Amino acid sequence: MSLLLTGGAVFLNGAFRNTDVAINEGRIVSVSPTLPREGFSVIELHNQLLVPGFVDVHVHLREPGFSYKETIFSGTAAAARGGYTAVCAMPNLKPVPDNMEHLQVQLDAIAKNGKIHVYPYGAITRDEQGETLADFAAMAPFVAGFSDDGKGVQSEERMLQAMLLAKSVDRPIVAHSEDNTLLPKGWCVHDGEYARANGLIGNPSESEWRQVERDLRLVRETGCRYHLCHISTKESVALIRQAKAEGLPVSCETGPHYLLLCDADLQNEGRFRMNPPIRSSADRDALLEGLLDGTIDCIATDHAPHSAQEKSGSLQESLNGIVGLECAFSVLYTQLVETGVVPLELLLRAMCVTPRRLFGLPGGEIAPGEIADLTVLDVNRPHVVNAADFRSLGHATPFDGWGVSAAVAMTICGGEVVYADLAQQEAL
Repeated sequence: MSLLLTGGAVFLNGAFRNTDVAINEGRIVSVSPTLPREGFSVIELHNQLLVPGFVDVHVHLREPGFSYKETIFSGTAAAARGGYTAVCAMPNLKPVPDNMEHLQVQLDAIAKNGKIHVYPYGAITRDEQGETLADFAAMAPFVAGFSDDGKGVQSEERMLQAMLLAKSVDRPIVAHSEDNTLLPKGWCVHDGEYARANGLIGNPSESEWRQVERDLRLVRETGCRYHLCHISTKESVALIRQAKAEGLPVSCETGPHYLLLCDADLQNEGRFRMNPPIRSSADRDALLEGLLDGTIDCIATDHAPHSAQEKSGSLQESLNGIVGLECAFSVLYTQLVETGVVPLELLLRAMCVTPRRLFGLPGGEIAPGEIADLTVLDVNRPHVVNAADFRSLGHATPFDGWGVSAAVAMTICGGEVVYADLAQQEAL
């Protein structure tokens, strides 16, 4: 398809410029203020923003093995609606992608049903059991990295071996950091004020940062690339900041819910339960500071859908995991950019540019020759987040009912329109 996008503000070299963008055969062919329209399908952007497609390096698509929670089709449709043109899919599946035979099941499903680019992770250990290492060498050409997300690797010796092996195949370790010896049985929220006020068992911050501390020591020893998942505590921010100051090859992500909420905002509903839990206001403030100073590299939703039954109970009765692909930009823009806390350019780097650089993914720049993975944003589109309308099979989000001022108007992946809102559909 040949497309000409005109009349918008285009994100170029970290700033917005009024220019046209022409696309042909899946790639950007020209970026110029006035391009000829002959031979192109013209899309009028009406002063909307054109940015590189969002990337989420931490999603759970649930297929194969748990398709009643989500499928590759429904999950990537949700991602497209949220402005994402690429996601990295976590390996807590059935079968777990711990060798090529198991990974191929997932790769085949992605090729058949993915609406956007999906880059899977391979597991660190067989069946994510923390014991025998997975087949790194065979899977390395086909995965974004190696993770046992959902479980911390408890054995220091095993993590050391994994880092050495990951380095040898030039892939990062993508770590869910959690020390099981510090987790009380039956926890459901952060070990803080809400837990104490409501008689609930809390998950202490130390369960995260103690293993971060251990892993960074191993990075110093091995030189392995290390990416920390869903950072949630002020101590983890400080540890990563220090590691970066030392020049270690480390990076990290946090989620919208950790940047926008604290345990004072909790309600006794399953849509507020996730792992790690939403923590204190001091942790939230430290995460925002880490985003602003570059300690936190990217924002990832940890999109983790479950069935309505699995999330319809109280905090104690529900499974860990929320969804967020379809509203992440809207809530972040409204709460952080419009309020002046975070510059829009920084938010876009965290959602569009840096994730691609960290994981070696194509795109991230609007320039001739680049892959045509683009997102159109309307920052003057007031609406209310309505989880019932999500394309994801999972509807549990703490952002349900939030008033927001911005929306994704269109998503273009490989030069094809994979999502357009009603206003843009009428213009096509």
